[in-house]
Amino acid sequence: MTEPLLLALDQGTSSSRAVLFNLQGEPVASAQVPLAIAYPADGWVEQQPLAIWESQMQAMQTLDRQLNEEQRRAVCACGVTNQRETTLFWRRGNGAPLGPALVWQDRRTSAVCRSWQQLPEAAAWQHRTGLVLDPYFSASKIRWLLDHHPEAAAAQSRGDLCIGTVDSWLLWQLSGGRFHATDHSNASRTLLLDLEQCQWLPQALDIVGLSGEELPQLLPSRGSFGRIAAGLPFAGVPITAVLGDQQAATYGQLCVMPGQAKCTYGTGAFLVVTCGDQPVRAEGGLLSSVGWSDAAGRITYCLEGSLFNAGTVVQWLRDGLGLIDASAKVDALAASVPDAGELMLVPAFTGWGTPHWDPDARGLLIGITRDTSAGHLARAALDGIALAVSTLVETAETALGHGLLELAVDGGAAASDVLMQAQADSIALAVRRPAHLESTARGVALMAGQEAGVVSDLEPIRERLLAGCTRFEPQLSVSDRQAWRRRWQEAVRRCLHWHGDATV
Repeated sequence: MTEPLLLALDQGTSSSRAVLFNLQGEPVASAQVPLAIAYPADGWVEQQPLAIWESQMQAMQTLDRQLNEEQRRAVCACGVTNQRETTLFWRRGNGAPLGPALVWQDRRTSAVCRSWQQLPEAAAWQHRTGLVLDPYFSASKIRWLLDHHPEAAAAQSRGDLCIGTVDSWLLWQLSGGRFHATDHSNASRTLLLDLEQCQWLPQALDIVGLSGEELPQLLPSRGSFGRIAAGLPFAGVPITAVLGDQQAATYGQLCVMPGQAKCTYGTGAFLVVTCGDQPVRAEGGLLSSVGWSDAAGRITYCLEGSLFNAGTVVQWLRDGLGLIDASAKVDALAASVPDAGELMLVPAFTGWGTPHWDPDARGLLIGITRDTSAGHLARAALDGIALAVSTLVETAETALGHGLLELAVDGGAAASDVLMQAQADSIALAVRRPAHLESTARGVALMAGQEAGVVSDLEPIRERLLAGCTRFEPQLSVSDRQAWRRRWQEAVRRCLHWHGDATV
């Protein structure tokens, strides 16, 4: 008899995935479908709501075709994880999208956020939500869509508007239009959730222009989210967990105890440190968020540092510059030189997150000489990701009042040995990389399995995970690391507050 299997639907910024796991958290089968991203103007990042759903549906169909009948019957629970903050509208009556999905990277709402920063309520708003008034989060995207899509405002006035992040959109589709809900982890990234009460914040709703009826029902991350509707692959399977992707990766790395930390290198890079049952209010641009909540609504909080561009840097080398024809080849090119020389690449392609929160920052390449080669550029690109993450780690250690013991890593770009060694060197900490980089999908699958009653003890899974890890130890001397970081800090200073119209 086949043991129970767990389904994870992992809807990311650049692709949608469907992954099947056994009860040990090991992938059994998976499917991945790419997802297009549009850049209509500088700082604008959009996707089509139907394309998001169709790519996830195609991944489910492809996975389903890989399975035999016994495996299909063994799927006992489903977890959903998703790109966060990305915001979209649709009609309650027929599910038709209203406008594009504004992706988390989108910066078009900078002016809205600047106006909110001047409000008397600004400091309290940020404190109550644990976030900053930045275009990254959903609130200003909601305001922009209401202002620029009259049909959305008309639907709102008729009570026909649903507003949601990607998890809500997927739950709506998976339930056949019967379920408009979100979990605490995703809601905590909207600038609309009271972090301690875990309820929508009335003052924020008033400022944004919402009644609250447009928003999804708030539910614990672990619980009942209905069943996959008839006519879809895996029809009838209960959905028992929903998590934002970075929280899911933290859970998948089993960083569930206070002080444990992971960094995911996907489209961006995201450091998450687990804090326990009380939110930690941090200076230095770190964000306080809900990590996850159990079926009783008990919250585990986290601190997060956000870098908007990581995997996109490698994609730029591949698609923008043509230096490589596949992302996996970046290591070989970067390893063709011993170091980047004097070259520094600051990956602020779509603004800067932690600690600067500067939506007008732009990427910078400095230190080019006549001897600069493609290898140096690839090396500087990977170094730039690592050095940007080192700032997140340093900021988190300051906030916590103590150093981290190690850094768990995952995500597609974490497959790069050169990047991981640069990461260890830049933070002076050991970096551990699991054998399977499926941490996001694994995390929500394990949580779904816990709620379904088929996963009871995470400790054997942790032991297996740690035994299969590759470790990268720091190799730079203290003086070399300090000199490297000083040059980086100067490069970052030069990229900040760039508006594109500066004169020399």
